[in-house]
Amino acid sequence: MLMSGFDYIWIGLAAYVMGSIPFGLVLTRLFGGGDIRDIGSGNIGATNVLRTGKRSVAALTLILDAGKGAVAVLLAKHFADGNVAALAGLIAIIGHCFPVWIRFKGGKGVATYLAVMSALDIRFGLIFAVLWLGTAFIARYSSLAALVATMGATIGAFVLDSDSMDNAHLIPVFMIVMTGLIWTRHHANIGRLLSGQETKIGQNGKTKK
Repeated sequence: MLMSGFDYIWIGLAAYVMGSIPFGLVLTRLFGGGDIRDIGSGNIGATNVLRTGKRSVAALTLILDAGKGAVAVLLAKHFADGNVAALAGLIAIIGHCFPVWIRFKGGKGVATYLAVMSALDIRFGLIFAVLWLGTAFIARYSSLAALVATMGATIGAFVLDSDSMDNAHLIPVFMIVMTGLIWTRHHANIGRLLSGQETKIGQNGKTKK
């Protein structure tokens, strides 16, 4: 499908707006959990929401954070091709990490990343899910699981080359950028992992000073 510059602009803008909705912040306040940015790591994602003890809110945050990435990709796939869909997914992740509504201080994009991968090619999502679950079960670190899973999904994209989609050979390239962004957002976690100070899954976070 031949697209104009305006088409790319509105797809990109829509992807950013969807990705930038801070569901973790909104839901935690809505259900009486206060400001999630003052709890645990201060992150607005589902892992930190879980540290409030509100499992249902954390699950809903996970679903909605994932859903916005999937919707961005599926809409772009409907109006364009796989390459544009991958770009829309990247922009949605950027929106989640840097939402304009809360001064560009957002989440780490893992749930959105998973949904973007799955919407592009379900095999990418399966690779991510298997690696994340396996690493989390063994090590009990959500951050380490995310790092391993994103790297594995990216390698998988190059191996599989998204051959189930036509004209989509730029997807692995966009995935490198997505994975690089996720790893960059986890720089503090990497430091804590190396020093043995990272919080494990299920361990409640303390209120930030």
